[in-house]
Amino acid sequence: MNIGNVKIEGLAALAPMAGVTDKAYRKICRDFGAAFTVTEMVSSRAVIYNYKKTNELFDIEGEAYPTAIQVFGDDPQIMAEASKILAEARPAFIDVNMGCPVPKVAGNNCGSALMKTPEKCGEIVYAMSRVIDIPVTVKMRKGWDKDHVNAVEVAKICEEAGAKAVTVHGRTREQMYRPFADLSIIKEVKENVKIPVIGNGDVTDANSAVKMLEETGCDMVMVGRGALGKPWVFSEINAALRDDVRIMPEPPLSKRLLVMRKHIEDMCSLKGENRAMREARKHVAWYIHGLRGAAEFRRISSELLTLNDLDELIKDIYIENMKEE
Repeated sequence: MNIGNVKIEGLAALAPMAGVTDKAYRKICRDFGAAFTVTEMVSSRAVIYNYKKTNELFDIEGEAYPTAIQVFGDDPQIMAEASKILAEARPAFIDVNMGCPVPKVAGNNCGSALMKTPEKCGEIVYAMSRVIDIPVTVKMRKGWDKDHVNAVEVAKICEEAGAKAVTVHGRTREQMYRPFADLSIIKEVKENVKIPVIGNGDVTDANSAVKMLEETGCDMVMVGRGALGKPWVFSEINAALRDDVRIMPEPPLSKRLLVMRKHIEDMCSLKGENRAMREARKHVAWYIHGLRGAAEFRRISSELLTLNDLDELIKDIYIENMKEE
């Protein structure tokens, strides 16, 4: 499919996740076959004010194409000005966050709170589309709450304003991440717009990806929490869609630990060992989920300070999990 003039190869993309989808993680997911990746969300106001930490979030230099940048805000003109700055980083497209449910974002009338004002959603997309020559896309939720399910309305408004694709998470802001995502709303959006529709919510493996595509008719899926600690999920999904392989075994322990080690080594190269190892602790916990002794190893991982510490932990995990049952 195409997003505007950007050709997308593949049917599963990596969702933007704050504190997770940094440059190192985007790279490893692309290595496993993600069709495209999206940066962590950046504040439109922080972009304009040239905050150093924010600038780092949308550094995509040297990354595989296509990579997108996601931005959040509630003022159409500020969003437009920020998009001009972001466009200089040469992303494939710029995505507008209309789905983040966390209070510090939604509480400031940004993210999922924009679903309460459909007209403003259109104003933001229109203002951005007028000042940049790369596609503008939107990531939204089902609605704000059970009494305000308006994803179809917002998607149609955004399409008319110039959006080139829309990603729909099948839950309201009120629902956060439970219960299961509603596939019917994704299907309904797909039936009411002409631009590509990307389905999001509870895609955790090949079967759930195939189910979403078949039941909604969406153009592709976006994987968020389902990729935490298992970037190879994209290989599994691609195998199912390309070769009709529905059941793939988990990578062997040695491969799993090797992927984790490479991921965190890349983080250290990009951010410095001291900072990267603090940030890596949550990734280690995700990678080792379900392994023998995981609870104790998670406790140890919360104290990691150096790559040498990680190597010692990997050795202990390997030894423990190679014991005969």
